[in-house]
Amino acid sequence: MSKQEEFVLRTVEDREVRFIRLWFTDVLGGLKSVAIVPAELEGAFSEGIGFDGSAVEGLSRVYEADMVLKPDPSTFSLLPWRGETEPTGRMFCDIHVPGGEPAKADPRNVLKRTLEAAAKKGFTFYVHPEIEFYLFRSGDLDSGNGSLGAPVPVDTAGYFDHVNGGTANDFRRSAVTMLEAMGLSVEFSHHEAGPGQNEIDLRYADALTMADNIMTFRSVIKEVAIAQGVYASFMPKPMPDHPGNGMHTHVSLFEGENNAFFEPGATYQLSKTGRQFIAGLLHHAAEITAVTNQYVNSYKRLWTGHEAPSYICWGHRNRSALVRVPQYNSGKSSSARVEYRGLDSSANPYLSYALMLAAGLKGIEEDYELPEEAEDNVWLLSDTERRAMGIRALPASLAEALEIMEGSDLVAETLGEEVFDFFLRNKRQEWTEYRAQVTPYELSKHFSAM
Repeated sequence: MSKQEEFVLRTVEDREVRFIRLWFTDVLGGLKSVAIVPAELEGAFSEGIGFDGSAVEGLSRVYEADMVLKPDPSTFSLLPWRGETEPTGRMFCDIHVPGGEPAKADPRNVLKRTLEAAAKKGFTFYVHPEIEFYLFRSGDLDSGNGSLGAPVPVDTAGYFDHVNGGTANDFRRSAVTMLEAMGLSVEFSHHEAGPGQNEIDLRYADALTMADNIMTFRSVIKEVAIAQGVYASFMPKPMPDHPGNGMHTHVSLFEGENNAFFEPGATYQLSKTGRQFIAGLLHHAAEITAVTNQYVNSYKRLWTGHEAPSYICWGHRNRSALVRVPQYNSGKSSSARVEYRGLDSSANPYLSYALMLAAGLKGIEEDYELPEEAEDNVWLLSDTERRAMGIRALPASLAEALEIMEGSDLVAETLGEEVFDFFLRNKRQEWTEYRAQVTPYELSKHFSAM
């Protein structure tokens, strides 16, 4: 038994923990949970907990359904919302097949495989997400006549607004306190541009830790919302006339203690490795978009303005670009980084970070050339001007994104056959169902005109 496992067992006994929840995710990033009692914990560490993988989105087929959860003791934490009496703990799990091998369809394993490939090249991958979400007065959108009503935000504030006594201030304070109680370091929190929209930024961590943290973050936000009588949504574009929920992610590669993206005296202090990494992100951006933006609603965020990226380009302070090189903090080489602005807040972080890393590594391996920087507001350029500059568009719909993804060797190799095939099937079904809908827009526009 490892020292970490011994520590968890002692903590469970000392704190009189009543239940331990074992967390894992399905292929789409949905959080799954099973609770065990302390008497079963030692066996869970040594043998795992069996479950029916065929009942979980994308994990296995019916004829190979048996799968095993192996808890990761390094992720143990108490759940603050369960209180001090009879506390509940939680751990993230890796999924294995009965023979002991990691399950190829486990999103956490997909990211681990990609991180191992980076480690063989001497790199550690760090990420820092800016997570946006909306707070609404209720999660019940039934307008009373059988149709869906519009969500009602908790306030009418905007970017960085301070609202005295406002719901958002109290909400963020409670959420940050709860996140830090679970060991998640928070860097910033503020009101975002949309009414009822908020952002909380998590401090840099390695990509696997951060993917776990994002799953924890979503649960904490939902729990705080329930406690405060409001509803939290990470939907990419919940309201047509206001900004969507992005998850801009700052990334960097380290070689030991040294930031591989930093080069003193270079343009923007960005090294050749950093430039190649950006080139890889740009080259493969359209291929990975179906995963980083996995819902039909995601493309309404990308293609309706409000600072969401629509075109594949990079810039320094240019917030219309897909990839941005933020201002370097003088004297702090660790701050050299790249910001990828395409992700939305509902993306599966394990798969998204695996693909972003794979794309960047491919740029380094193949010595991709970084195109010219986009200095203008890309949204204001004409199609002719963008073509002349070699700026391509991101996919305009989930259907287009899936078509591009299907032809991508990089995505297929990174995700593995099981995840790749399931994701395509699942999302094509989503597109088919979406395309069959008759929307309120169509009814208002055409019902009386025909």
